[in-house]
Amino acid sequence: MEFIILIAAMILVGLLVGWIADFIWKDNRPIGVQGDYIAAIITAVAVGLVDWFVIPAMGFSKGLRNLGVALEPALGALLVLWLIRVAKK
Repeated sequence: MEFIILIAAMILVGLLVGWIADFIWKDNRPIGVQGDYIAAIITAVAVGLVDWFVIPAMGFSKGLRNLGVALEPALGALLVLWLIRVAKK
C-alpha cells in the first residue's frame, strides 16, 4: 500500500512541477505543455523510487528517506525541465 501511495504522490508532484514550469519559464515550452508534464512526471517517479529504495539500502534512517522523497523528486523534475530548455536553444 505504501508503494501505491508513493507512486500517486510522485505523479502529483510531477503534475505540480509541470504546472509551475509555466510560471518559471514564461512561453518557453520547447516540447509543449504535454511534454513538460510527461517529463516532470517521469522524472519525479524515477527519483522518488530511487530515493525510496536506495537511501535505506545505504543504511540511512526512514526519516532521511522520507525527507529525500519529499524534496528530491520536485527538484529533479525542475532540473530536467531546465536542461530540456537549455538543450533546445
